[in-house]
Amino acid sequence: MKKSRIVGLAAVAAVWLALSAAAWVSPAKDISEAERRKLAQFPALTAQSVGSGRFMTDFERYTLDQFPLRDAFRRLKAVVHYDLLGQRDNNGIYLTGGSAAELEYPLNEVSVSNALKKFNALYETYLSGSRVVVSVVPDKGYYLAEKNGYPAMDYEALFAAVEDGMDWAEYVDLTDLLSAEDYYRTDTHWRQERLLGVSQRLCQALDAQSFLAEELTQTTVERPFYGVYCGQAALPMKPDTMYTMENSLISACTVYNHETKETTSVYNMDKLESRDLYDVYLSGATPLLTIDNPNAETDRELIVFRDSFGSSLTPLLLKSYKTVTLVDIRYLASDYLGQFVDFHGQDVLFLYSTLVLNNSGTLK
Repeated sequence: MKKSRIVGLAAVAAVWLALSAAAWVSPAKDISEAERRKLAQFPALTAQSVGSGRFMTDFERYTLDQFPLRDAFRRLKAVVHYDLLGQRDNNGIYLTGGSAAELEYPLNEVSVSNALKKFNALYETYLSGSRVVVSVVPDKGYYLAEKNGYPAMDYEALFAAVEDGMDWAEYVDLTDLLSAEDYYRTDTHWRQERLLGVSQRLCQALDAQSFLAEELTQTTVERPFYGVYCGQAALPMKPDTMYTMENSLISACTVYNHETKETTSVYNMDKLESRDLYDVYLSGATPLLTIDNPNAETDRELIVFRDSFGSSLTPLLLKSYKTVTLVDIRYLASDYLGQFVDFHGQDVLFLYSTLVLNNSGTLK
């Protein structure tokens, strides 16, 4: 018995020493591919950082981020939480019906009010005289959380607050057009190939033509899509398949990125190697884009104030518009918009997800 204890202790000590040695010898990683975030680096060792205690705080964060086999241990922890302990979520991510979603509750009324103040300021400064439509994209939890026994925010109160707080815009409800199956199983976002009804309803509100199903071809993106929840949940999940909806009109459009000064196509296949495959749609998170449609039958223009959900939807709105400008005020301060966009009565669409509205500190 005593011998077996010694052997056990020796084994634990050997593993501990091996991991410690690996931690010091292995080069630090810059990013976590699974979690899609930057990892902490070794902190600067100065008299001031040591004296203030900041060095030890930063060093602890560094050791946690750079721990050897970190992803394997994260997965082991998740499996234990789900399968052995019977916990219903891990890191705020839950699985139901083969789909992963994030706990998003309660409703942050202050955050929603903050977003509405910014939108009202945009209207008063730039948009009087424009036809304005607003719509809220429900996150996946709207269709999954409450009916599966998970806490959910008061979505109806959020929708009502937006409709009442933007009475200068026509509110378009999308909730009846969507279901959990219209979102990627492994990601937050909706699937472009399932959005034709959404695009048609929004085009109707804008008095614009929309694409018909027979006008579009569904094309497979030749790389499996591991969404953001794969890394956050730390559980083995089968990837999604991503598609693009294409035709000759969309293919002929060009997209100008005002930040990089580059011109690309609507579907940027250079992003196939991106950490986030969703960046294929309009090159991902970008402050300001202008889409030129040389085959438009009119000279109409559209401005879309949007978050990332707008990246996959906007290509389906191009039929009637010569020019579409996409503005993401998470990255471009509203006060400076007039320096980059010529506002002259264009059609306007506000399209924001419940995730951004409930966490509107990201809006500038």
